[in-house]
Amino acid sequence: MHYIDTHTHIYLKEFDSDVCKIVRSAIEAGVNRLYLPNVNVESIERLHAVCDQYPNLCFPMIGLHPTCVGQNFRKDLAAIEVLIDKRNYSAIGEAGIDLYRDKTFRKEQAEAFETQLQWSIEQNLPVVIHARKAFPEVFESIHKIGADRLRGVFHSFSGSRDELEEIVCLQNFMIGINGIVTYKNAMFGEYLPLCPIERVLLETDAPYLAPVPHRGKRNEPAYLPFIAAKLAEVYALPVEIIAEKTTAAALRLFDTR
Repeated sequence: MHYIDTHTHIYLKEFDSDVCKIVRSAIEAGVNRLYLPNVNVESIERLHAVCDQYPNLCFPMIGLHPTCVGQNFRKDLAAIEVLIDKRNYSAIGEAGIDLYRDKTFRKEQAEAFETQLQWSIEQNLPVVIHARKAFPEVFESIHKIGADRLRGVFHSFSGSRDELEEIVCLQNFMIGINGIVTYKNAMFGEYLPLCPIERVLLETDAPYLAPVPHRGKRNEPAYLPFIAAKLAEVYALPVEIIAEKTTAAALRLFDTR
């Protein structure tokens, strides 16, 4: 079986000492593609370095994370935008709105998100969406910019039934499922099958959100099979089908140019 980790941050400092080992373990676990979303201006060099080191395995995305949006966000967006045409990126992201801990830059986050949605349309690239305690705001921005012209994935989905149903209505969008689905308090598994498996992507969000039985430890792409196994249980499908369907969905969405 082969898997694709559609959202992993193995370029962060948490992996500085052993990124080669992490990559080797991922390949041994059957993970043959890693999609790496950017976080901020400072992370771009790290992102590029890892993707250049493993060009047939690691594929970069470019964007500004909502929690990195501050007073100088327009300057940061300008610095990121000039890079888009300088190399091949698989997506815009991760972008979105996060109102979980701090709502100080709520308006700025919405503006930054909508700017990146425009990039998605202009570049014909999918957008990787981070939505935390902000689904109404994210949906509003998507419809404002043009839901029919956008495509992408709601990364790290763990939302409500209503939120899932609204995503399903957005025909060009998928959901990314990571280690959260393996946690005992993850009630969204009960209604997750409302989303067709053909619109589900696997992700780790490494180094965060390690699945059971590694919860609390540093996450890594090699743990992707644990997430696939839980999805097989949720969807009542063989894990081979989960691997096949999620891999096909990832390749369909992230058309590496």
